[in-house]
Amino acid sequence: MNINATLIAQLIVFLILVWFTMKFIWPPMVKALDERAQKIADGLSAADKAKSELSLANKRVEEQLSAARNETAQRLADAERLAQSMIEEAKTRASEEGAKIVANARAEAAQESIKAREALREQVAALAVKGAEAILRKEVNAGVHADLLSRLKTEL
Repeated sequence: MNINATLIAQLIVFLILVWFTMKFIWPPMVKALDERAQKIADGLSAADKAKSELSLANKRVEEQLSAARNETAQRLADAERLAQSMIEEAKTRASEEGAKIVANARAEAAQESIKAREALREQVAALAVKGAEAILRKEVNAGVHADLLSRLKTEL
């Protein structure tokens, strides 16, 4: 056989092989490659979307945490203010109560002082009567001289 005939036969077989490959093998392979490329693109798109959603979720979580911290700080401040007002109110009530107790004690002391003065006046009057009785060496009738004794009490 001749090299030219072999070369032409090989060229025809090669062309048939290329046609067969282009017709039956190449389209499914391209289709599979396109599908794989599409899946990779979809995966990358989903990853980007998930990344952005994660970023948004992190922002929302930070905002909620910040709001919760602010609310907690506000509640603590309110509780401290309430505690301070309760303490001030208790101090005020205690000082008022102390002032009442002191006023009552002073009033009671004044009444006791008046009672003691009255008792002292009566004792002084009785001593004056006994002294006058001793001086006069006779009995002084308290009923008869009641007016004199009452004037003596008021003078003392």
